[in-house]
Amino acid sequence: MTREIPPTAGLPLRWRDVLNLSGDLAQSLARQFSIPLPALPCSGTAALIIALRVLQQRMPGRARLIVPAYTCPLVALAAHYCPPLRVVPCDLQPGSIDLDEQQLKHLCDDSTLAVVVTHLAGRVADVDTAKRIADAVGAAVIEDAAQAMGALDDGNSVGLKGDVGFFSMALGKGLTTAEGGVLFSRDPALHQALHRQCRHDLPFSLRWELQRSAELWGYALLYQPRGLHYVYGKALRAALAQGDEVGAVGDDFSVNDIPLHRLGGYRQKVGVAALARLPDYLQQGRTRALRRAARLNALPGVSVVMDRPGQQGTWPFLMVIMPCARTRDTAMALLWTSGLGVTRLFIRTLPDYPAAAPLLEAGGDITEAQAFAARTLSISNSHWLTDEHFERVLAQLKAIVASPD
Repeated sequence: MTREIPPTAGLPLRWRDVLNLSGDLAQSLARQFSIPLPALPCSGTAALIIALRVLQQRMPGRARLIVPAYTCPLVALAAHYCPPLRVVPCDLQPGSIDLDEQQLKHLCDDSTLAVVVTHLAGRVADVDTAKRIADAVGAAVIEDAAQAMGALDDGNSVGLKGDVGFFSMALGKGLTTAEGGVLFSRDPALHQALHRQCRHDLPFSLRWELQRSAELWGYALLYQPRGLHYVYGKALRAALAQGDEVGAVGDDFSVNDIPLHRLGGYRQKVGVAALARLPDYLQQGRTRALRRAARLNALPGVSVVMDRPGQQGTWPFLMVIMPCARTRDTAMALLWTSGLGVTRLFIRTLPDYPAAAPLLEAGGDITEAQAFAARTLSISNSHWLTDEHFERVLAQLKAIVASPD
């Protein structure tokens, strides 16, 4: 095997992107997505840390952060940089990325600083319900749109319904600067406070800029099926051979994996050049994903996480819920090392990550989140996953769900 389809539909870079030396990324993002002129920290996690610090200053004494029980462990690890904040996992609605409404009501009180709503897999989560519940106790809502740059909620960019929103520009995201964050608020005073905190807390780092710039050039060269065989596929297979599923998907984070600095000027200019192609790329991906989601949803007991009316998410991959954990595991045994862009998003719920566990406070039952983790897999929506490739994946899943065993 010498080809590996990427697990996400990241926008490939062109050489003229990495040679671009003009433009203002913040202004370009603001125009493209009709958001306030954003701050540009070094990562989505750094954006979350800055948001939490600003909210702590505005609401002293509140020390609980409610987050989805199934989310990136970096969300919980961000609390390490915002003491004495404690993270409270909240269960999900059945078969959904939305927070469980009744449990969220129970968890929210006057000690709650904020509720994080995650637009997981580019889908648009229910912000309205979380905002109504959080408002009742004076808490803020943070929209984690790390995987959803370009998604729309009621015609506006995600991130604008809550009090704070942020995107990620990590490798493999729709737009990448080899790590980078986009942080903003619809509230002018809060928005300015985010900018001030970024200037105060995020110095320029030449070492990190040189490293990330090298990674960006590597992405331009190797983010294609032949290159990914070496930089992604081999590491994936080595981790799985050792039984390390967390390492296979790259979930093995620690608090030491979160640098704090600002996004450098060169990488911003690369982002400006690539951003011009992003709208068409997202639209092509949306058309492709909806067609394939319909085929998957026709399989017995299989469902793809979709958007509700009035929402238009991005489609970096298709989040597929299998009938049970057994069928999911069978599918992964056949497809994870196939090179066809089939993988898992987060292996565990938050309490099951040893690095995150010390930062957590007991919430409630998270049965639905655990079921979601046990039954889901993801299928890349990359343009390199051709219709022929997709039919191979579909045939395998069809045979698995049809099998009595």
